[in-house]
Amino acid sequence: MNRREFITLLGGPAAAWPLAARAQQPERMRRIAWFGLGRADVPSPYLDALRSGLRERGWIEGHNLTISAYWATGQQEMDAVGHTLAASNPEVIVTQELTINAVLNIAAPVVFGISGNPVDAKFVESLARPGGNRTGVSYLAIDLVGKRIELLREWMPQVRHVAVLARPQHPGEHRERQATQEVVDKLNMQLSYFPTPDLTEMDGIFRAVLQARCDALVVFPDAAMFAVSDQIARFASEARLPSVSGWGSFARNGLLLTYGPNVPEIYRTLARYADRILRGTKAAELPVELPTRFEFVLNLRTARTLGLDVPPTLLARADGVIE
Repeated sequence: MNRREFITLLGGPAAAWPLAARAQQPERMRRIAWFGLGRADVPSPYLDALRSGLRERGWIEGHNLTISAYWATGQQEMDAVGHTLAASNPEVIVTQELTINAVLNIAAPVVFGISGNPVDAKFVESLARPGGNRTGVSYLAIDLVGKRIELLREWMPQVRHVAVLARPQHPGEHRERQATQEVVDKLNMQLSYFPTPDLTEMDGIFRAVLQARCDALVVFPDAAMFAVSDQIARFASEARLPSVSGWGSFARNGLLLTYGPNVPEIYRTLARYADRILRGTKAAELPVELPTRFEFVLNLRTARTLGLDVPPTLLARADGVIE
């Protein structure tokens, strides 16, 4: 072997060592903070959906991603939990709607899921151009309001007078109420509106619904209203009122039927936002999206309690049936 060959042989592996060393170094660990309503010891389908969406995009916890979960069980805890979250210095915050206010003053990008209108809530400047450091998905599906009432009327043509339960402070509630009134007028029905700003006063609201002699119940969906949905479902069953709302979880809690966005799927969509931000896109450059996937859910147990037979055509169209 001549001198040139010896140097080439010696230099080849040596030159490769830095490359091999770089290849073996672990990826940079990125940090996401989740802020949800609930408790750490109770499984969350929304956090699970977010995790699933992140895995689909190559973000693996313990390998290149850390998700720190923060929970609050009520309004009185949210600010304190928000301060603790901020101190952890996350790169992205993913939050549910009731916890958004506790992170508004944090500089990190915030990705939200909200059942209301984020423009009305002043979380973003517009859907197309959010501005600032916040963006996400709104599942306020105004176009579906009429569909819910039409499904109810298709099943029970005798329904003439609907009671609407809604939180007036919910961003976009006035839009949903206007759309509901338009559909009710079109169908020659009557609407009685029962604002529920204080959810601890539901018994008084229920008495008012009975006094108004309504024959069906429409519940505008939001996270706070969902927290009392089992109470609403019990009232509706006892009063023999068919009930309708917008998320499948309301039907699973006892309402008769729901039609609206698949909420866990929305949190899977939020993984796409988090992924884009981690890869360098600013939150202000990501338009707020509206739901694209919807589900029709029937609760057959509630139907039996009300003495209702489900038309086969309606049953065949259901995406989910609760036996």
